[in-house]
Amino acid sequence: MAKLFGFSIEDTEPLSPTTVSPVPENNEDGVDWSMSSGFFGSYVDLEGIYRTEFELIKRYREMALHPEVDSAIEDIVNEAIVSDLNDTPVQIDLDNLNASDSIKKKIRDEFKFVKDLLDFDKKAHEIYRNWYVDGRIYYHKVIDLKKPQDGIQEMRYIDAMKMRYVRQNKKKGGNDKYKNRNPLVNDNPMDYEWPEIEEYFIYNPKLTYPTGNVKDLGSNTGIKMTKDSITYCTSGLVDRNKGNCLSYLHKAIKSLNQLRMIEDSLVIYRLSRAPERRIFYIDVGNLPKVKAEQYLRDVMMRYRNKLVYDASTGEIRDDKKYMAMLEDFWLPRREGGRGTEISTLPGGQNLGEITDIEYFKKKLYRSLNVPPSRMDGEGGFNLGRSSEILRDELKFTKFVGRLRKRFSNMFNDMLKTQLLLKNVITPEDWEVMSEHIQYDFLYDNHFSELKESELLNERLNSAATAEPYVGRYFSQDYVRRKILRQTDEEILEQDKLIKKEIKDGTIPDPATIDPATGLPLDAVSATASSMDGGVPIMDPDMTGVAIDPKVQMPKGGEI
Repeated sequence: MAKLFGFSIEDTEPLSPTTVSPVPENNEDGVDWSMSSGFFGSYVDLEGIYRTEFELIKRYREMALHPEVDSAIEDIVNEAIVSDLNDTPVQIDLDNLNASDSIKKKIRDEFKFVKDLLDFDKKAHEIYRNWYVDGRIYYHKVIDLKKPQDGIQEMRYIDAMKMRYVRQNKKKGGNDKYKNRNPLVNDNPMDYEWPEIEEYFIYNPKLTYPTGNVKDLGSNTGIKMTKDSITYCTSGLVDRNKGNCLSYLHKAIKSLNQLRMIEDSLVIYRLSRAPERRIFYIDVGNLPKVKAEQYLRDVMMRYRNKLVYDASTGEIRDDKKYMAMLEDFWLPRREGGRGTEISTLPGGQNLGEITDIEYFKKKLYRSLNVPPSRMDGEGGFNLGRSSEILRDELKFTKFVGRLRKRFSNMFNDMLKTQLLLKNVITPEDWEVMSEHIQYDFLYDNHFSELKESELLNERLNSAATAEPYVGRYFSQDYVRRKILRQTDEEILEQDKLIKKEIKDGTIPDPATIDPATGLPLDAVSATASSMDGGVPIMDPDMTGVAIDPKVQMPKGGEI
């Protein structure tokens, strides 16, 4: 365990040695900074939920087999990963990246190469589902150690149960004079030996992990692998009390157990209370107890007729050897009673009441972040106005968007390693560029599309209503910012595109358009000149012969 397997990409500009802090880095991976480490830590099981990460992932996978939970998971995965025959589920977006076209082309090519290694176009649904259920996903980036400049050769999936992320202090040799000095007492923090944190992964191919103390695990429980050689993407949910990374299924553990118990108890109640049973009161007179019991037994066997159907042979036979719990009651009655009597015991009432089951079902769906309207299957898909869209659908859309953004960290890590190994960029360049690299997933949420369309339509109607008042009460900038809700970037971008389209002749220049008629000014002037009349070149004659205007007509005489 002394040597690490894999490769490491060192930062060319580490932090200055004078940059110190007693607080370790904040990580969202659920791995706490620790003085000592082991393969699996042990946790206090106060709520009976889990003790180790191994048990936690195992519970998540068992939950995913339940029909209700599986339906919710499929709904989420289908919403996040949209499969199309022609388009890939995810594409890289470099519109906001300030880099040359050649660098952008290389980044796009390397991203396509990474996707091909994952076979993401075919296995996107499976990969995303594994990540969502387990709450984490591991990939080993296999490279040629003799030729690392060739980049990643293979991406190998690692079961989450076989991997563990460890963060611990590096051991230092020698006796430093500042080693035991307390920074709370000393005024100069530079006089204290700040611990260096070592991060690595431990891989164990065995699935039967020990769940006891860390000390019992030994030092050779797995293979130490460097942090840079593993792609590690979590759900972002962290149990801050136990320091474990959780899945989005964690909230539904209690709701699922409650639903299971209610359903099982309902089945047992219906089986035991549904049938009607009869009570036979047999008059035994003054017989002694032993003879009374024998007489009761004889009467019972005499009138009891139990027919049994044999499904294997198709025969019906009388089987009196077995007694079921749901059969009739035979009770003795002494002399002086009302004699032999037969009464009927009614079956259970209100067996069709499932209000409690519906309650726990809705509670389970809400804990899974899925709108209950989707799971019931009663309501149809509404393609009406956005005002008819439920608020749960909008929340669900935002939830899926957060999941996509979190899942994109996996592509970010793989792309970073590939670009650095091929010397396309430097680690410093990546720190600047990573903020502007986005991943565009195919979208199939009709509710969100209807909402955006409805909002745009309302804004355009409001802008058309305010058009006569532009220049009197409102400015053009006010209409664009407050009514159309355009940002500064959108305003600059649209103005640039409008100028380009006017120059190309795609759209006419607004300066050459008459605002009243919407026609070009040249056409308007031509129309106006044709309405003025003018001097005709030839005057018409009643006989149909044209007369030259230069010829003087004779003056008429007086009548």
